[in-house]
Amino acid sequence: MARILLVDDERVTRRRLQKMLEQGGYEVVPAATGTAALEHLAKEPFDILLVDVWMPGMTGLELLVKVKESPTRPRAVVITADDTPRTLLDAVKREAYEYLTKPVDPEALLSVVERATRGSPSIPPIRVLSAMPQWVELAVPCDRDAAERMQGFMARLDTDLSDDARDAIGRVFREMLLNAVEWGGKLDPHREVRVTYLRAKKMILYRIADPGEGFRMDEIEHAAFANPVDDPMRHAAARDAKGIRPGGFGILMSQSLADELLYNEARNEVVFIKYLSDAD
Repeated sequence: MARILLVDDERVTRRRLQKMLEQGGYEVVPAATGTAALEHLAKEPFDILLVDVWMPGMTGLELLVKVKESPTRPRAVVITADDTPRTLLDAVKREAYEYLTKPVDPEALLSVVERATRGSPSIPPIRVLSAMPQWVELAVPCDRDAAERMQGFMARLDTDLSDDARDAIGRVFREMLLNAVEWGGKLDPHREVRVTYLRAKKMILYRIADPGEGFRMDEIEHAAFANPVDDPMRHAAARDAKGIRPGGFGILMSQSLADELLYNEARNEVVFIKYLSDAD
């Protein structure tokens, strides 16, 4: 049974979250302050640290810094009503595994905790190279779970956009990042994909650079992007022959959703741009 250290200064919230987690089958130890949490950590190990951000005395982000020094360091999940980009990026910088916004949905909470407990402890953390809201730069391990969490983090940076714009950007980013992790990084968690996000008044730009050697068009017969005009489903046979799951439409989908999709010569770096309308 996974053990969770729950840290929140609000008594009602702490009890509600504890009840959710215990009903999910977890052992929960509550703490009202960062100091009390450190005392618990010094006495016994925990699998998960579920921590609020804004608490008196010691904030949750300050607690994450101190927890990094713990010999039995638990995986941290930040939970807060503060969903501003600055707080989000500070949580990522302090190697938070996941970020949940209050009020917390019980199913979302249990899903995140389940993923956090089964994730491999050997996967390196996401590294933050720049944490300005208009210029974010990250190094993401070549691991599917890290990529999925990264997509969730980045989606929270654009909460002011229209639903259509956010959906388009999120789908393209997810596809390009997973391509980089799976094909460029070969799912080796000790290799990294560099992700850069730029937010200007009239556009959002992503640059994704993977550690692979790139590819040539004649090498990706498993992707619909490479199909000849007179044979739009040829890639399906190639995927079947290679034992690859059905699909292969990612690049075509990304081309249709991004306003510009550009590759470097080696094709191990891609830039996509979404121009913002007045409505956005």
